[in-house]
Amino acid sequence: MPDPLEDLGPLLAQRRAEQNLSLREVSQLAKIPTATLSRIERGRTPDLATFRRLVEWLGEPPERFFSSTERSISTPDAITGYLRLDAALAPEDADKIADLVKTMYDTLRRQDGQLAVHLRAAKTFTPPAMRLLGALLADMQSALEAAENSER
Repeated sequence: MPDPLEDLGPLLAQRRAEQNLSLREVSQLAKIPTATLSRIERGRTPDLATFRRLVEWLGEPPERFFSSTERSISTPDAITGYLRLDAALAPEDADKIADLVKTMYDTLRRQDGQLAVHLRAAKTFTPPAMRLLGALLADMQSALEAAENSER
């Protein structure tokens, strides 16, 4: 997944050079810690408050760093990506959870837009939340398999 803020660090470095300012001087002007500015120049993504202060100092609209194509990845695919990055999950377990999420998403998604399932809050998927979701999905899968077997 491409980082929409990848231009932020280079732009910061360019503007500092154009204005002949040190990180410390920009830090004072933008009210952002020097170490944070240094990390941003090296490619780290800032938190929202820092992002707002920085784009204000740069004189750039926040929208500049986000394109309308950012949402081209489907919600289930985004979740799959985050599950696979979770060190607490074995790859095959991440794939099992991803398959269940995709199945649930496809079942609940309506084409008319009346019901939308948005699981894009990736930062809420902490390891404890992932374990809880995994247990819930495993229980649901077991119940579905039991119902399917009883129908046979």
